[in-house]
Amino acid sequence: MKKTSLIITVLLTVGLAVLYVLHFTGTGGKSGIADKPEREPGEISVSNIVFVRIDSLLNTYDLFLDLQADLSAKARIVEDDLTKKGRAFENDVNNFQEKVQKGLITRSQAETQQNQLAARQQELEQYAQQKQMELAEENQVMLNRVLDALKTFLAEYRVLHNYDLILTTDESSNTIIEADRSFDITKEVVEGLNREYAKSRK
Repeated sequence: MKKTSLIITVLLTVGLAVLYVLHFTGTGGKSGIADKPEREPGEISVSNIVFVRIDSLLNTYDLFLDLQADLSAKARIVEDDLTKKGRAFENDVNNFQEKVQKGLITRSQAETQQNQLAARQQELEQYAQQKQMELAEENQVMLNRVLDALKTFLAEYRVLHNYDLILTTDESSNTIIEADRSFDITKEVVEGLNREYAKSRK
């Protein structure tokens, strides 16, 4: 189960980072970055560029942590359910094989039960695939919710603090290798996001 949770966390972190970067780099002039009147159109001041560490943000963003906890709980329920169904099926297979070996059922009965077990196995596999798809869909919805909250907050935050550009980075991609700590606004962004989330919960 720890392995499942770790995989979910890694996928969520990478997925959110990719979605965020694609959104803010793929919209061009529609990103909401306003040209300052004292500079030429498109001219960017290095002092007005900041960045957010996505991995650190996710580890302290209450909305993400709550949604991740909910998803992990659902994943555990699904895993327990599949384990229970799998064990029941395995027991029935073992009982069937024991009856066949001891000659306790006719060949016709054995053929019928074998077909029934094969059908049950197929149903169990389809059920597992369905649950995996449902969890994947919920995972995507969670990413979208976190990304939407982050985009909305940063759009206002950028204008409020007169930033030209807000970049993202994380330990896996390491797009920003070295930078002055004053350019890292992760802590301030998380605090603001958590305040907004706390208000929405009320």
